[in-house]
Amino acid sequence: MKIATWNVNSLGVRLPQVLDWLAATAVDILCLQELKLHDDKFPLDALRDAGYHAAVFGQKTYNGVAILSRLPLRDVAKNIPGFEDAQSRVIAATVDAPDGPLRVVNGYFVNGQEPGSEKFDYKMRWLHALREQMRAELAAHPRLALVGDFNIAPEDRDSFDPDGLRETIHHTTEERLHFQALLDLGLTDAFRMFDQPEKSFSWWDYRMLGFQKNRGLRIDHILVSDALRPRVTACHIDRAPRKNKQPSDHTPVVVEC
Repeated sequence: MKIATWNVNSLGVRLPQVLDWLAATAVDILCLQELKLHDDKFPLDALRDAGYHAAVFGQKTYNGVAILSRLPLRDVAKNIPGFEDAQSRVIAATVDAPDGPLRVVNGYFVNGQEPGSEKFDYKMRWLHALREQMRAELAAHPRLALVGDFNIAPEDRDSFDPDGLRETIHHTTEERLHFQALLDLGLTDAFRMFDQPEKSFSWWDYRMLGFQKNRGLRIDHILVSDALRPRVTACHIDRAPRKNKQPSDHTPVVVEC
């Protein structure tokens, strides 16, 4: 089974790219972030024609997440229980995979703007609430994948300029401690289970030839539970969609399990 995550930075703009990529890769589950459209604008028919079921939690203009799956989705849940939030950031669903039920949690993590800001404080509170949600999800669903745009570069090697950007947004000690706290629950960064090329990134700024100069960050992640980890055989970043005309600033991450 192939599971992928991709911040498409507007599905309305990039639906043709998503459909082309699905046709070329045949992933079983694709988690999307930053839909930037409401549920009633979601292209259900086009994705159904491509062979995918969908669970959607949209939002006009900003945010929005969805899970696409070749197999039916059940027990869909939205956002973090007990955490009041007007933004559409988390969707979870269960897939009855051949090897047993698989819980998929897809998140568009808070950006945070800059340390010391109100948005950074919101990010810290959100991350704490997410950790408690994941603790409960793991207890109920041993086979689980937490995927999405985390807006955290967990290690220095996940940044093109770790020294120059140290303690700036995505690189702060506080954010990295929250990432580690998720791992401490019994999750593993699937990308780091394998030898990877140096300077492997999943996001590049549109400005200043960020992609062409590989001035990027690895902030899109797939974390797998201990029960799922033995099934993981590969994980890679697919840079090809970032070369498209009018690409998202993110590119897909794919795990095989």
